[in-house]
Amino acid sequence: PGHHFLQIPGPSAVPERILAAIGKQTIDHRGPDFAEVGAAALAGMKEIFQTKSHVFIYPSSGTGAWEAALVNTLSPGDKILTYETGHFAMLWRKLAKRIGLDPEVIESDWRGGADPQRIEDRLRSDRNHEIKAVCVVHNETSTGSVTHIAEIRQAIDAVGHPALLMVDTISGLASLDFQFDEWGVDVCVAGSQKGLMLPPGLSFNAVSAKALEVNKYAGLQRSYWDWAEMIGPNESGFFPYTPATNLLYGLLEAIKMLQEEGLSNVFARHQRHGEAARLAVRAMGLEVLCAQQGSESGVLTAVLMPEGHSADAFRATALKEFNISLGNGLSKVADRVFRIGHLGDFNDLMLVGTLSGVEMALAKAGIPHEAGGVQAAMDYLVAT
Repeated sequence: PGHHFLQIPGPSAVPERILAAIGKQTIDHRGPDFAEVGAAALAGMKEIFQTKSHVFIYPSSGTGAWEAALVNTLSPGDKILTYETGHFAMLWRKLAKRIGLDPEVIESDWRGGADPQRIEDRLRSDRNHEIKAVCVVHNETSTGSVTHIAEIRQAIDAVGHPALLMVDTISGLASLDFQFDEWGVDVCVAGSQKGLMLPPGLSFNAVSAKALEVNKYAGLQRSYWDWAEMIGPNESGFFPYTPATNLLYGLLEAIKMLQEEGLSNVFARHQRHGEAARLAVRAMGLEVLCAQQGSESGVLTAVLMPEGHSADAFRATALKEFNISLGNGLSKVADRVFRIGHLGDFNDLMLVGTLSGVEMALAKAGIPHEAGGVQAAMDYLVAT
């Protein structure tokens, strides 16, 4: 009995207001009433991305928006530079390779964000400008590490390199500050199921004027993902194919909720909850996976298990005994890490309940730890 705690780092729990909006009757997606819905959604997402440029909305998962970012700007065999911040950065690389690109990877230990100096050094050596795009993940969902995007832009500009800056902020948008225009991003990838608090099913590209110009000459084949097909219909609130009408209803409600709270307050709330979660984990005697100070995420906290103990077995105990779902470790950190999501429609009491579930599950599973983690978080939350 009682409330299930869905504390994975996305999909996040969907608020009742958004569920109610999604449940409205479907309307004619070619009619005048829908034009108002589409136009409001497109305008609202510009505000969320903090941009005056184009935002495109796809009925797809974030993976679709990854592909859209690449096929709309690049040609077969083009070299791109990626940075191994974690599982999702490497998936984007894998997708690039499968569609005919030549991805180069800067390797890392998965314990921090992308290093702008290493990117600058590599671009400086690329005297022939073979690298056409730098692709980084803003908030790496597998590790709980954040890349400082403005510093990556500065690294590209420091050597006068013409490469596009592409950013995956699927789990960062509407939770962490993301300034598309101010930070000089060229293409951004995002999804509906994280900070936007919707079910999976919508994805987004925010696109700079430079990227739109490059799009005219990009040689990769595209149809469904083609930005050029979107621009005309979008101007009047429509789409070139059947849109996810009911998810757009939910998106409008999500944008309204974010506006009511104020984006700066949303960002501060997530940062505060991230700090409280890390204080609790460390007070429990456990180690946070992100070891790079200043790069810790407000969206989730990835926790390393003590040597010799299974993260997946611990998660199974937490689910069975306390009805709480925690995120699993992915690829390199599989069964070594569990992830605590603290994003979306979330408040102090929900965080305390989540951390209580973690601490009780550690005891129930016989995992070596110290008592008092929840108290450390509560003290911080009261003080702030």
